[in-house]
Amino acid sequence: MQNTKALGKSGEDRAVTFLEQKGYSIIRKNYRTADGEIDIIARDGDTIVFVEVKTRRSLSFGVPEAGVDFRKQKQIKKIAGQFISHYQLFDRNCRYDIVALYYEGTAVEIKYIKNAFY
Repeated sequence: MQNTKALGKSGEDRAVTFLEQKGYSIIRKNYRTADGEIDIIARDGDTIVFVEVKTRRSLSFGVPEAGVDFRKQKQIKKIAGQFISHYQLFDRNCRYDIVALYYEGTAVEIKYIKNAFY
């Protein structure tokens, strides 16, 4: 059984592959600031997409996407603002998506939530 860190890394790797298959260009993975981290920053056409990845191997604490609560959304928006400011991307559209992965044995279920929050 994977530890939590390995499970998260596995989920992020699968999410990158999933997004690339959908035609997204990955800009950054694990973008860190003093305020936290955004798992994936991608480009979908002209839109900058900030993606939170949630991975679970049990539903005993609810579905993975439920982990992106109001506090986490607020943190992601703050870090996204820092990214936009740092790279002078003020003229770009952006959005916040979630890739939720649930491992059941060797199978994985992927749920993609576009425009998950504002």
